[in-house]
Amino acid sequence: MTTGAARKKRRAIVVADSTLKGTEAPICWPDPGSREFVKFANIEEDTPSYHRRYDFFVSRFSAMCHSCDHDPETQTEIRIAGIRGIQGVVRKTVNDELRATIWEPQHMDKIVPSLLFNMQKIDDIDSRVGPPSSPTGGEKEENPAVLAENCFRELLGRATYGNMNNAVRPVFAHLDHHRLWDPNEFAVSCFKIIMYSIQAQYSHHVIQEILGHLDVRKRDSPRVRAGIIQVLLEAVAIAAKGSIGPTVLEVFNTLLKHLRISVDFELGDRRSSAGSATFSTSSKESDERIVQNAIIQTIGFFGSNLPDYQRSEIMMFIMGKVPVFGAASQSLDTSHLGDLGTRRIQIMLLRSLLMVTSGYKATTITNALPPPFLDPLLSPSLMEDSELRQLVLEILHNLIDRHDNRAKLRGIRIIPDVSDLKIKRDKISRQDVSFMKKHGQQLYRHIYLGCKEEDNVQKNFELLFTSLALTTIELANEEVVIDLIRLAIALQDIAIINEDNLPMFNRCGVMALVAAYLNFLSQMIAVPAFCQHVTKVIETRSVEASYFLPETIFKDKCNLPKSLEKHEKDLFFLTNKIAESLGGSGYSVERLSVPYVPQVTDEDRLSRRKSIVDTVSIQVDILPGNNTEDKIDNTEEITFEALKKAIDNNGLEEQEKEKRRLVIEKFQKAPFEEIAAQCETKANLLHDRLAQILELTIRPPPSPSGTMTITAGHAHYQSVPVYEMKFPDLCVY
Repeated sequence: MTTGAARKKRRAIVVADSTLKGTEAPICWPDPGSREFVKFANIEEDTPSYHRRYDFFVSRFSAMCHSCDHDPETQTEIRIAGIRGIQGVVRKTVNDELRATIWEPQHMDKIVPSLLFNMQKIDDIDSRVGPPSSPTGGEKEENPAVLAENCFRELLGRATYGNMNNAVRPVFAHLDHHRLWDPNEFAVSCFKIIMYSIQAQYSHHVIQEILGHLDVRKRDSPRVRAGIIQVLLEAVAIAAKGSIGPTVLEVFNTLLKHLRISVDFELGDRRSSAGSATFSTSSKESDERIVQNAIIQTIGFFGSNLPDYQRSEIMMFIMGKVPVFGAASQSLDTSHLGDLGTRRIQIMLLRSLLMVTSGYKATTITNALPPPFLDPLLSPSLMEDSELRQLVLEILHNLIDRHDNRAKLRGIRIIPDVSDLKIKRDKISRQDVSFMKKHGQQLYRHIYLGCKEEDNVQKNFELLFTSLALTTIELANEEVVIDLIRLAIALQDIAIINEDNLPMFNRCGVMALVAAYLNFLSQMIAVPAFCQHVTKVIETRSVEASYFLPETIFKDKCNLPKSLEKHEKDLFFLTNKIAESLGGSGYSVERLSVPYVPQVTDEDRLSRRKSIVDTVSIQVDILPGNNTEDKIDNTEEITFEALKKAIDNNGLEEQEKEKRRLVIEKFQKAPFEEIAAQCETKANLLHDRLAQILELTIRPPPSPSGTMTITAGHAHYQSVPVYEMKFPDLCVY
């Protein structure tokens, strides 16, 4: 650098310093003082001045931004002058890190609230959200709100990694102090401005700050928490378009934690007001529902904007939080919430999972439904309630439906011509065939047990029909088609035999479900003889028993029959007729004569629900051939000849031979999975009986440390004093 250039630079610095000192005196006259400072701020300097400080100007300009002069015009002029002064300070200091930094908390705590105070006075809040606008010259000069907003955007646009948090934290303090979370329109608009103004790679800093503030305010009123969560939703919606950073799991973990807290608050208020239905309590419960819905909406929106590989991880993460039998330790702690609280948590988490899975398209069904996800999803713990079962089925629909056919199948009905729906489908891949061999029985079992629930409503039957139809479209080869027909016949048997004492509406609903599905299936596989049999049964029902069809049974007013035992066999789908029709088209129909038997799990034996073991044993004993035609005509008139045949030993021998033949035929034709399931059922039943006998006969001696008893699934220890213990005579000396 030449000597002349150095002298010019030194002269510029001296002039700038003298100008800065000269503005301190006339700063009390707002307009001239701020104008002088703006002129000073526009002086370009090549070398920073390390000794220069702006504390006085930050304090004075911030005070001017809060002017409350009685004259409105003077008040506006003073505020505009203060905002201009702050803008000058920002422009003068933010670019050089060697100067006295303006990003220190003591400065930001004055600058940011001053700008927000003026922004809050704007009339049209919605006009400011979104990317930075370009106001007209007159509007920019005369309106303090617009000027403050542009200064705020400029300040945030200059923020870097190290000082981003210092610029955002005063926003929370301002919103808390002025109680602007409820209603939260201004808070939402502020954070939209923040998210659009900062650099995209720093978005996760803002999200982390919102999550941290939500933790700080977790004991506040529900509406305040809901306002913060809605702000988080808006921030996530903008950040999802760019880089969210390493906070993905942190966002979900924090939201799920606050979901549990909200349910805990709701149940606590309900317990504290038991017996007195006050308005305040019901209002507080409804406010907690607002918080829960806001959390679910945020989770769903955030998850649906993630790439598929991250979304599958989030699905696993949420599913791991659902409290089910045998779940891993990462599930949410609901031990203190009771059954009602656990059910609320299950519903909330499944609703979140439903939103995350919406629009998810996996290349193979194995990627969409891996075993660690499928097993807890189909757990009987999630079948305790009608709403739970609906959510599980809807989640399955999101993951199975890869060609967007679900909307075409909405509602349960007899479809006259399936080709009019223009169903989209591809050839079943090898991976999908392998999945059905491994996990098909789980899907069948879930549908089978879902049809046996007493609290089923129309929506449950509609979702069950959609589940069967989507499985047919996406996953059915010839072997799966046979399994689905066996399942449909087994569902028909549920309604006919009624061993679970289902209400008549449920029995007719199951019959309508079977009719709607077999009508759909017969047209999908396009076997003429099968279609003719199904069509004939449906036509007969429409004349003689219309309550067996979905169009009639699900009407508001439907006359239900008193019993189903006296109905003719023409009203039912017969196994032998279906076997004859499919056998001529090359299908392997040997397995149709084998009754469908659902698999048994450990949870079935240990849960509070009715054990499926009893159901299976009854079904095997009563239905050796699963032939509907035989079951319908199994009543026989008691006469002298009938009694004579019963006494005849030859008849008994023939019955024994027939039983042996059926058993041999079953083991020859039934698939290995069915045989294994039946053998496992008998072995488990024997094991349970043996355990009961041993528990009754062999009891451990009493112990002063206490004996463990299990009540309602919880272990309790009951101590026995030594002086009350009864010892055998041989042990006393």
